[in-house]
Amino acid sequence: MKERTKRYMIASGAAACMGAVAAGAAYLTTRILVKTALDRDEPTLMKIAGDRISGALIDPEVRRRIEEGEQKLLSSHTEMVTITAADGTELVGHWHACPGAKRAVLAMHGWRSSWSRDFGIISDFIYDNQCSVLFAEQRGQNNSGGEYMGFGLKERFDCLDWANWINQRTGSTLPVYFCGISMGATTVLMAAGLDLPDNVRGIISDCGFTSPEEIWRHVARDNLHISYRLHKAMAENMYARRLQINADDYSTLDALSETKTPVLFIHGTDDHFVPVEMTFQNYKVCRSHKKLFVVPGADHGMSYLVDHAGYEQAVKEFWKETEGVN
Repeated sequence: MKERTKRYMIASGAAACMGAVAAGAAYLTTRILVKTALDRDEPTLMKIAGDRISGALIDPEVRRRIEEGEQKLLSSHTEMVTITAADGTELVGHWHACPGAKRAVLAMHGWRSSWSRDFGIISDFIYDNQCSVLFAEQRGQNNSGGEYMGFGLKERFDCLDWANWINQRTGSTLPVYFCGISMGATTVLMAAGLDLPDNVRGIISDCGFTSPEEIWRHVARDNLHISYRLHKAMAENMYARRLQINADDYSTLDALSETKTPVLFIHGTDDHFVPVEMTFQNYKVCRSHKKLFVVPGADHGMSYLVDHAGYEQAVKEFWKETEGVN
């Protein structure tokens, strides 16, 4: 064998080996990221990563206020209820009945969070404004069934099941509003494309993203500083195998381009987890009555903490404008 040929074969073998190693590393990385995104049990490695995924650094004082609000809501008088979703998954919620209620609110919490954490601080405002609230526990999280989170694609149908439960409980006499934060906001926005009960008068979206693919792209590129293009096909394949639906089958843009349900969009300008530009995209395509409330300086899910007076005014005006909508 000639020396040149021998060197070529060695180099080719080394390149093939390096390629196989790189492909294997990409697969393992993607698998960890997808398990972090979708699986009920978060991988230990990503727990250690902590705030790198969201890109948000929560001030200790803000964290204390969130925890105090959470404990206050947990200690309030709520009734734990269960329903069976259309696909057979058992879902858990917490009904906070308000005497003389003027409206009912379905509250959907965010990704790897909880009903008490995401709505603890704002719950007094909602209750004091004569709202009965159903705080849902999203599928694949906490006490609800399901092994995976769907990033809104599966959860949107749960909103319809919960709305039907609220109407059975209240006799369909109250205006109903869907309210969500982060992934919960995406959930209620995607639900806007469904055939909702007539008394669903509006949707309040706080820092929702547009689609699973777009939020994964942003987190990979801007927060974790890895190439999304390298992992895209594998991630989408893993999503489809887990959820039996493709990650690009639906988006908030699809729902809002055909909805007739009024929407209030809320977002902070300094959101590192879900870019405010996603809410601008949602607002632009929305065909129904719509309002936009942007909070300068607010990071992810922090708009109420940064400007609670403006936030409350925006919500009360939205209720007033939509109470009589048929």
